[in-house]
Amino acid sequence: MLLLNIDYIPGKEIAEALGIAKGSVVMSKHLGKDFMAGMKTIVGGEIESYTEMLDGARKIAMKRMVEDAEGMGADAVINIRYASSSVMQGAAEVTAYGTAVRVKD
Repeated sequence: MLLLNIDYIPGKEIAEALGIAKGSVVMSKHLGKDFMAGMKTIVGGEIESYTEMLDGARKIAMKRMVEDAEGMGADAVINIRYASSSVMQGAAEVTAYGTAVRVKD
């Protein structure tokens, strides 16, 4: 599966746009890590546990988007984007989405 965040495939012609492929996940940290992250906000700096959580969430959302595109019969997903939002304190939703396409041979 070819994945691009541009709206075309260099050197290829798009035969068919199949629709929007998407994948999402809601993730949170456990109470202990959430407490430590809260303490980190007092002194400043990167909150590594949340960085790791969001990186993992992006990977899961991307995998689910690819599965959605494969279910449509896509060869590629173009114009890929990520979106995230806070669902509640310490929990975030990450969504990956793009246009599932079939490429001409």
